[in-house]
Amino acid sequence: MNRREFVRSLSLGLTALTFNRLSPRSCARYALTTATPNIVLIYADDLGYGDIGCYGAKRVITPNIDRLAKEGIRFTEAYSTAATCTPSRYSLLTGQYAWRREGTGIAPGDAASIIPTDIITLPSMLGKAGYKSGAVGKWHLGLGEDKPDWNGEIKPGPCELGFDYCFIIPATGDRVPCVFVENHRVAGLDPNDPIQVSYYENVGDDPTGISNPEMLKMKADNYHSNTIVNGISRIGYMSGGNAARWTDEDIADRLTAKSIAFLEKNQHNPFFLYFALHDVHVPRVPNPRFVGKTDMGPRGDVIVQADWCVGQILTALDKLGLTDNTLVIFSSDNGPVLNDGYEDQAVERVGDHKIAGPLRGGKYSSFEGGTRVPFLMRWPRKVKPGESHALVSQIDLIAAFAGLTGQELSTNDAPDSIDILAALLGQSSEGREYLVQEALGGYLSLRRGDWKYIAPGEWRKTVRGNETGRDSEPQLFNLKDDIKEIWNLAGERPEILLEMQNLLQRIQNSGDRLIMKTGL
Repeated sequence: MNRREFVRSLSLGLTALTFNRLSPRSCARYALTTATPNIVLIYADDLGYGDIGCYGAKRVITPNIDRLAKEGIRFTEAYSTAATCTPSRYSLLTGQYAWRREGTGIAPGDAASIIPTDIITLPSMLGKAGYKSGAVGKWHLGLGEDKPDWNGEIKPGPCELGFDYCFIIPATGDRVPCVFVENHRVAGLDPNDPIQVSYYENVGDDPTGISNPEMLKMKADNYHSNTIVNGISRIGYMSGGNAARWTDEDIADRLTAKSIAFLEKNQHNPFFLYFALHDVHVPRVPNPRFVGKTDMGPRGDVIVQADWCVGQILTALDKLGLTDNTLVIFSSDNGPVLNDGYEDQAVERVGDHKIAGPLRGGKYSSFEGGTRVPFLMRWPRKVKPGESHALVSQIDLIAAFAGLTGQELSTNDAPDSIDILAALLGQSSEGREYLVQEALGGYLSLRRGDWKYIAPGEWRKTVRGNETGRDSEPQLFNLKDDIKEIWNLAGERPEILLEMQNLLQRIQNSGDRLIMKTGL
């Protein structure tokens, strides 16, 4: 009996045992909720492998995230699919590598929706199993048919992709418009003060970082020196929408409150919450109660703030009596970066804190620090605490949760997502055989076993202070012996190099699931 058959039989068995005591409607709901858990995915932004206590950080205290590690499984070799945010989020929600689709690089703040509405997504798949899904926090996957209508109905968006509710930051905190979107409209917008947005020319009379630097809370580079909102200059120009504009110091509180409200509303049915934190992305502006909680300045303080957000969610689950049967995942969209456009002393005050732990590179990079990220998974009813060295990727959540809920994905659905549920539940030490990593600019790398291959590309040493890992010659590393990716073995192991090159080419020509099923 395979796992999907087991899940189905378990559901039927539980239903049969309680049939005489429950109504038909209650019986169906009982079978679903006891066979499958609620799911909460907390997705940090730009959080590095070494940024939290359970992965070795000493100068920032993260007790709530560490609680997940203590009560669940800490994965040491887990990956986002890309070293930047938009492609990672695309892959997580669709089960398809973002580099397969044009227009999935870092999205501008006024981008149209980049996920087709006619494909299966993580929330739409779970919806077929009776889940209610909510998206709260950073979106950055585009909105609208062409560009968002900030003063009208904004669609397609999360609610056209399977989410039943959303309260989102449209793009990033450093991009205009600096407003929240709730379902299909800007939250709190005064129709008499319409929003205008442009990424090409100034609109309205709002001050900018270049014209009015004396108004800034923190200095920024020229790229981040357009319209000033809440004393912070942004990428792009904005006017209007003053009543709807956010206050950066309150973003974490507001997103957390919306997330908890979703949990409370849906506590009596299976739910999926995608809580995409703003932290630790720039601009880093912690709430005053977190200022000075570390000696690393705003970047350290917003890590503490992110930990608080996690703690609030865990406390809410405890109070609602949902902890035992809620699967909680905590991870990050890509690796870390210190100086990403604002002068917030991240570089000057980092000291001996290793943002990527033992790894080389960070955000934007082909090196391991770009995509190897924290990944914690807790499900008290099912999972024993521990540590796993299984190779896992965020792209696999859709296939794993399809298996968990007894669903079968078609060949065209989530083509790069592999069902590694046994590894996620700690029942197997084997995860993926291989995975693809995407760096800034669409440059690809391949991890297989202990080997790491970085395909050649246009040489560039750094981006925002992080090594890119790019070279005009192919690179091959043995991560078991060389975690810092120092010794290029391409010349010494040509047979391994050729195998890796050929496998990457096959992956580019066919979906992961088809390759692993047929051995193409």
